[in-house]
Order: sequence, then structure tokens, then C-alpha cells
Amino acid sequence: MLKSKQIQRLRKVLVVDDQEINRDVLGMILEEQYEVIYACNGKEAVEQIKNNISNLSIIMLDLIMPEMDGFQVLDVINSDEQMKKIPVIVLTSEKSAELLALQKGAADFITKPFDMHEVILARVSRIIELCEGRELILSAERDKISNLYSQNFFYVYAQRLYTLHKNLNLDAVVLNIEQFHSLNATNGREFCDGILAFVGNEINSFLQESEGIASRSDADRFDIYCVHQPDYKQLLERFQSALNKQYPRINIHLRMGVNMAQEGVEPFQQFDRARTACNMVRGDYQRPLMIYNEDILAKELLHHRLINDLNTAIKENQFKVYYQPKYNIQCDPPRLSSAEALIRWKHPQLGMISPGEFIPLFEGNGLISLVDNIVWAQTGKQIAEWKKKYNFTLPVSVNVSRADLFSNDLVSVFKKIVEENGLDYSDLKIEVTESAYTQNSKQLTDLITTLRSIGFAIEMDDFGSGYSSLNMLSSMPIDVLKMDMKFIRNIENSDTDKKLVSLILDIAKYLNLLVVAEGVETTGQLDILKEGKCDLVQGYYFSKPLPAEEFEQLIEKELSIKRD
Repeated sequence: MLKSKQIQRLRKVLVVDDQEINRDVLGMILEEQYEVIYACNGKEAVEQIKNNISNLSIIMLDLIMPEMDGFQVLDVINSDEQMKKIPVIVLTSEKSAELLALQKGAADFITKPFDMHEVILARVSRIIELCEGRELILSAERDKISNLYSQNFFYVYAQRLYTLHKNLNLDAVVLNIEQFHSLNATNGREFCDGILAFVGNEINSFLQESEGIASRSDADRFDIYCVHQPDYKQLLERFQSALNKQYPRINIHLRMGVNMAQEGVEPFQQFDRARTACNMVRGDYQRPLMIYNEDILAKELLHHRLINDLNTAIKENQFKVYYQPKYNIQCDPPRLSSAEALIRWKHPQLGMISPGEFIPLFEGNGLISLVDNIVWAQTGKQIAEWKKKYNFTLPVSVNVSRADLFSNDLVSVFKKIVEENGLDYSDLKIEVTESAYTQNSKQLTDLITTLRSIGFAIEMDDFGSGYSSLNMLSSMPIDVLKMDMKFIRNIENSDTDKKLVSLILDIAKYLNLLVVAEGVETTGQLDILKEGKCDLVQGYYFSKPLPAEEFEQLIEKELSIKRD
């Protein structure tokens, strides 16, 4: 291991003086601790600096020299970014020259004659250590890819701006690249690093026109602390247009969240709010900008409460499973064929909470698995109860979130539910949302293949919601295709949507897949789907989701039809 003196010995010092005796004296003082090289005039000094630029620790520079004096050498050093990093101690007997040398970038000065050797060594050591410390800080200060501040330094400087320059009216802006992980997987890290560098450069260009600072805080997130802009939509369009021009063959989408300056709200909280606003427009390519406001604050407070109340809700059985029927429409009259289990939360103070409020929230933070397990367990018991009460088996499908899919015990959990309730594996169907198939598809394929081999039927939920491809349909092991309700909404009024639904039904038939149409509300929609040979329908035309006790009326009605 190198000792401190050995480490110091590796440092190189350039002594520049036209007087040989001065060079010899300084060399004698320094050579025990440093490697010393020499130059006898300014021109030679510049050559030595260029030749040793990567490992030169300090320059000892005389000011009064022939050919090129020390002031001219300082000018050359200041004109070069690499040279500027090397500290300079000027050597002078002229007191009047010290101020000008310091103004030209000298770090310190030593007066001639050199009579206090310990002081010279101490000054050289201090300046080198200060410079090396500054370089370490600078290397950590900037993100190497985007050349913006790193996150920790950014928040320190943002807080300083907030404290010392309250008159600047600084807003927090969060800029995010949509589906960056997919871009990375498709195009590779080197390509995506180029995207990050390009965005960083565009942000720097903007900040040259407007006061502020910026950082790359996460892999694909940029934080900008800037003076208030009159039109943030225009700013987002500026960044988006630059990306489109730079990468014309690839769809790269940005989204932006903004929190305006507000008295008493410090940078960290400002950016937390801007990040919340940015996340609220994730995937919304039509409205990629969100300005944080009081409604978002209220929503955020609600979300905090829901997260805090989750464990109590589980203990107090506040979550209830509702069931929406699926009807076979290829018979007359349509017959109750199966159902989908859907979660509802009846909060003691807040009342009935919409699933659209808490499901995305819990999906985002991974807590959805707790809720899903409640649905699976309640559904298994309910199927068994109806089987016993009516001697009638109604298959029910349950949703599996992306957070559940790669749990090591998912298969054993479903097997246990079936076995404990005395069910057949075909009684419990498993719905996996379409978007999950685009992430780690090999692992998902293996999991689904295992579940199907046991006897579970697999339904692809929300087909057509924005991620699917025909190739994926042909390669994924599924049994049922559930068309997203947006396909059904306009089939009575749009020939395009009607033809699209007909095409999906033909493809499903070719692949031997059953098709469930979601969101059916009118007789016209039902007739079109029936004519197109759609197998099953679910929606308000037949029934809204119902609690188990009300759903039993549908079972009893179905049984009475059978008896007749």
C-alpha cells in the first residue's frame, strides 16, 4: 500500500523561472516530496504544460521573464479548459503584480527571495489538496451522460437559490421520457444514453436563455428549477420538436409536470409535487403536460390516506368482491355463462371508493398484491358456496396484477385456493392485462404455460388498449381474448370500429380463442357482436357488478330457465 509521502511523490510540479538559481532553490525545496520539472521561459513553460497536462499537479510561475512573461502564460492557461484545471502559484518580488496575477486566475503567490522553505511547502501542499478536492467535487457534481447536475448537488444548489434569491420566482419542472425502459430494451443502452445526452443539451440551451439549474435525477427523469415561464406547453413542445427532429424514425414521447413557485414551499416539496403532476399524465400522449393545482393536492392527500388506511381496511373486511356476469350470446335467450370478480372498498368515513381511485394507486406502489389476494380468496369461497347452495358451478375470472405475476408462490397460491374450496381448476379463471405481456414476456409465458398445464384458463384482459400485436397473440398461450370496451363504444356509429371488431373476432376464431366483449350497453352493440360470432358479453346491458347476495338473483333466474 502506498504511504502518504509516496503518493505525494507521484505529484508533478512545474517550476518556471528564467533565473537558474531560483529554479535550483525551488527544486531543492520541492524535490524531496514531489517530482519536479523545469522551464526557463514562458514559451518553454507552455510546451511543458501541454506535454504533462494529464499529470501536472501545480505550476510555480515567475512573472517577469523574457520572450513570454508570466502574465502571458496565465492568458494561455485561461484560454484552455484542460490547462485551467491546473493551479498556479506566481513567484514575484513585485507587490503590485500580485493583484493582477490573482485576477488572471493564479491560486496564490510566493514572494522572492525564497527564504521560508516550510511556508513554501505548506502553500504548495495546500493548493494541490484544494484543487484535487475541487476536482473530486466537480466529478461528482455533474451527471456524466447529460452534463446536468447530479441529484444531490442539484438539491443543495436549488435550496441555495431558493434561500438567497426569493425574487427569482422559481418553478419546479419535471421532464420524463415515456416508456424509457422499452426504448432501452429495443435500442440498447448506448443509443439511449445518446437520447439522455441530447435532452440534457436541449435543457442546457434553454437555461442559457433563462435563469435556473437542472439535473438528471433518475434514469429518464430531468428536474429543472427555472424562473417562471409564461407558457410551459410551448416549452414542452420545444423539447419534443427537437427530439422528433433528431430521431425521426423513433417515437420518443416526453411528459412534463410543473409546480409553480409558492411562498413557503421549498424546492424539495416543489419537485415532489411536480413529479406527482408528471406521473398523472403517464401514457397520455394527447395531454402530456400537467400543472400542479389544488385538485391534485386534494387527490394526493386522499392517496396518502388510502395508503395509510389499507391495513385497517384489510383487518376490518372493508373490501368486498362484486361480480359482473358474462353471458353467452350465441344462444337464444343469452345464458349466464361465467362472471368476473371485481373489488370494491366501502370506507367507514369516505364511503364507497371507486376502484379507479385505489387500484392504480396500489399498482404503482406494489400494495395491489394485498388487495388481489383478498379477491382471490373471497372468490374461491363464493364459487364453492354457490356450488353447494345451487348445485350449480359458475366459473369466475379474477384479475392478476403485474405486481403479482412474478411472485414465486403465485402458482401455489392459486392451487391452494382451488384445493381448500373443493373446486375444479376450470372454476377459477385468471385474467392478465394485455400490457403485462410486453414486459418480460419469456418469464410470463413460462408462468402462464405452467398455470394452463395445471388446468387454469387464461384470459388476456383489455386487448387493444395500446400494446398488443398480432404476433403476440399468436405466440402467447391464452384461452380467452377480452376486447377492451373502447372497441365496443362506437361500433353502432363508426364503420371503422365495426370492421375492426369484426377483424378481431375473425382472428380469434382462427386462433381458436373465445372472445369476451366488455362494456356492452345497448341492443345495437349486442346485435352487431352476435352477428360477428362473439362468444360472451359483459356490461351494463345485462348487469352492473353486483354483491354476491344480489348476484344470486341472476343465478336463480338462470336455473329457472333451465328448469323450464
